Amino acid sequence: MVQVVTEPRIYVAGHRGMVGSAIVRVLRSQGHSGLITRTHAELDLCDQARVRTFFEAEEPDQVYVAAARVGGIHANSTYPAEFIYQNLMIEANIIHEAWRVGVKKLLFLGSSCIYPKLAPQPMREDSLFSGPLEPTNEPYAVAKIAGIKLCESYNRQYGHGHGTDYRSVMPTNLYGPGDNYDLQNSHVIPAVIRKLHLAKLAAEHNWPAIERDERTHGLIPEDLKRHLHDTCTVNPILRTTLWGTGTPKREFLYVDDLATACVQVMNQDRATYTVLTKPMLSHINVGCGQEITIMELAETIRKTVGYPGEVDFDASKPDGAPRKLMDSSCLTNLGWSAQVGLDEGLARAYADYLSRDVGV
Repeated sequence: MVQVVTEPRIYVAGHRGMVGSAIVRVLRSQGHSGLITRTHAELDLCDQARVRTFFEAEEPDQVYVAAARVGGIHANSTYPAEFIYQNLMIEANIIHEAWRVGVKKLLFLGSSCIYPKLAPQPMREDSLFSGPLEPTNEPYAVAKIAGIKLCESYNRQYGHGHGTDYRSVMPTNLYGPGDNYDLQNSHVIPAVIRKLHLAKLAAEHNWPAIERDERTHGLIPEDLKRHLHDTCTVNPILRTTLWGTGTPKREFLYVDDLATACVQVMNQDRATYTVLTKPMLSHINVGCGQEITIMELAETIRKTVGYPGEVDFDASKPDGAPRKLMDSSCLTNLGWSAQVGLDEGLARAYADYLSRDVGV
């Protein structure tokens, strides 16, 4: 008798975002063709009734929770209410409604900001709740911690009798194709790529290209636009200023490496995963194990972009946590490792950025 193996029905929430699109790429490369996706226009994940209707209709076998409201220091500081409310609603609706229709396997995407601002380095999974959070992104961090605890709680209550197996991964700082280059809401790598690219265009006196960039990637703040205009026309001083002192250290992971980790963690056998993450099937870190100062990062991006000028730092602006290096030994013990180095990853990210030029 031939046993028919049915391909799992997999829902990727947030499939148009940087992380979700990378997960889709990895799943498709592994032969999964019938993925379930919905745009925000098709399904507002903050609307519990619509999320319930969706899960009742689709009944997926696996769920990746990659949908989230995300942003850098400026966005977190400006919109704390949106960051905590939207992320709490998204994760609560998806996790609960997945459980209601009998989804056994779910992967929640968190963030390294769940750990205390001054957590011992490298940060281990058991550093959670060991000290105060970084104030600039505390609302977002609290929401992500709640997502971890939702998964833990459903595992505790329904894991033995119902087979519920909900897992969480905490990635380090991410970058790569599909990133957000809006200067008001982006993270450090896309923000620096765009700023230095604009500065390069100004140095080349290419104002039409700067205008195209604004149409493609969003508004350029007025103070930066004036500086770019002066560089183009009046006072060609090739200097670009970035936020903070440049001294904090960060770890950066190419998003497709995260996606391979997510798929591996989702499909890891339960016994091995339980041994690594304790009986409640809690969270697991995902990082490359290497760190770099923001100043060094800016210099690397300057070379990648080909900007000929100087890079300064405005120490009156916030730095965030002084250091954020992940201990990813639990994951590497499963055989995973990052494959894309920073130089190669930045080159790919910059190529993706350039490919979006509207050209009109």
